[in-house]
Amino acid sequence: MQFKKAVSLRIEQLCSERNITINHLAEMSTIPPSTLRDTINCNVENPSSTVIYQICKTLKISLKNFFDSSLFNFENLED
Repeated sequence: MQFKKAVSLRIEQLCSERNITINHLAEMSTIPPSTLRDTINCNVENPSSTVIYQICKTLKISLKNFFDSSLFNFENLED
């Protein structure tokens, strides 16, 4: 899978674990909803590290925790 798809799935996974919607995450994090939707829909070629950082800060998790998922194992990602 592509990296952008892994990021999208991870954001959805984290929202599901916390029982919040993507729109609520956007509101809480002050990320423009359109930016977050574009990231979730894989319309962004390279997901922004700033967006990922804001998500982590909002959810009170570390960047390490965000990427600590089998979604980001090299064997699961394509070049």
